[in-house]
Amino acid sequence: MTIVQTETDRRAFVRGSLLAGLGVLAAPRLALARSDADLLPAVTEVIERWVGPGKFPGIVASLGLPGREAQYVARGSEGFTDPDPIGADSLFRIYSMTKPVTGMATMMLIAEGRLGLDQPLHEILPQYREMKVQATPDGSVTDVRPARTPITIRHLLTHTSGLGYTIIQKGPIRALMEEKGLVAGQIARIKLPGIFRGATVGSLKLFADRLADVPLVYEPGTKWSYSLGLDLLGRVIEVVGGTPFDRFLHERIFEPTGMTSTWFRVPRSQAHRLATNHAMFAGRLIPFDKPGNSIFLDEPAFPFGGSGLVSSPRDYDRFLRMLAGLGEIDGTRVMPAEAVRLGTSNLLPAGVEGPALMMPKSDFGAGGRVGIGEEAGIYGWAGAAGTVGMVDVSRGLRSSIFLQFMPPDALPILNEFQHALRSDVMRLAERNT
Repeated sequence: MTIVQTETDRRAFVRGSLLAGLGVLAAPRLALARSDADLLPAVTEVIERWVGPGKFPGIVASLGLPGREAQYVARGSEGFTDPDPIGADSLFRIYSMTKPVTGMATMMLIAEGRLGLDQPLHEILPQYREMKVQATPDGSVTDVRPARTPITIRHLLTHTSGLGYTIIQKGPIRALMEEKGLVAGQIARIKLPGIFRGATVGSLKLFADRLADVPLVYEPGTKWSYSLGLDLLGRVIEVVGGTPFDRFLHERIFEPTGMTSTWFRVPRSQAHRLATNHAMFAGRLIPFDKPGNSIFLDEPAFPFGGSGLVSSPRDYDRFLRMLAGLGEIDGTRVMPAEAVRLGTSNLLPAGVEGPALMMPKSDFGAGGRVGIGEEAGIYGWAGAAGTVGMVDVSRGLRSSIFLQFMPPDALPILNEFQHALRSDVMRLAERNT
């Protein structure tokens, strides 16, 4: 995605779109909750208040108890001019919620002994053997020095590789990445001023090759900085897995998990299920990627492991439910329990702190935030168009919210959802004390 412009915008992006809603399922006794006809009264009130003329066309939220189908709250339609009711099977651009999926695919290969968590990247992609690091982050791209530490798989999973990201970096290095087509994501056919960053390079292999020629922003293993690491892992997965990255995800995760509505490219026959995406402009939500002509109906330049998936609330809940079941869902073993436990635990290199702009403080696992303290056991991430998905692995719970607007911190809906979800969860816990 390329939606963030200034330093202030970047900070707001991280605080708003990536923190909102995460880390609220800290209710130990909720796992014992009895069947409840209405799990989400506070969330329902928030959603009903935000859906309607001059607000959002539609919103979906969910809460899933251990081993049960999630309860969904859905209000409104898939677009201001789209009469189709929004619901658990509507399709949403989940952007960076793709990262935990790629992270878990990587954990599967690690569990199988085909990858090592601390294996140097150059053993799989030799072009990364001799990387350069900027002397000054976001400064000159010619004032560089040799990297002292090789990039590892752990670094790619946890955004500690030192790789840049066009939505984060500024100055010469962002310009260089855009020039090389290292813009890992897509937004709309419309080339919105200040958002369109140029054409993306045409294949995952070429993306990996060109990225190796770009200086690192930081020394590997020394700093958490949002990056292209999960996109690059797509190339690692297809090299090690011996099959195209998108096919690997379909065969190893989507199909056995029962995710029938998750794609990098939405089939034309399913376009009617796609919700409209909106941009916040002059205080109004302006539709800019509609289902009938969405860019997500086209084959992407390559499968973006950091931002490329479209999914439904029901499908993504199955992914979260599989993680809550430690790799198993409906009697099907999708991935080893130890792979889930490791991937949802703190994988940061020793001495490296988690996302610096996030409150409360957290660790980081395989492509997602990992809660600590009262939030221990919680893992999840969010997307740039207003989607959030999280799972409390220690208690078997999961929750999500799905809407479509950019940037997702432009309105306080996600923050209000977070507080309402906490209220509903604590109410259920108190009822079952």
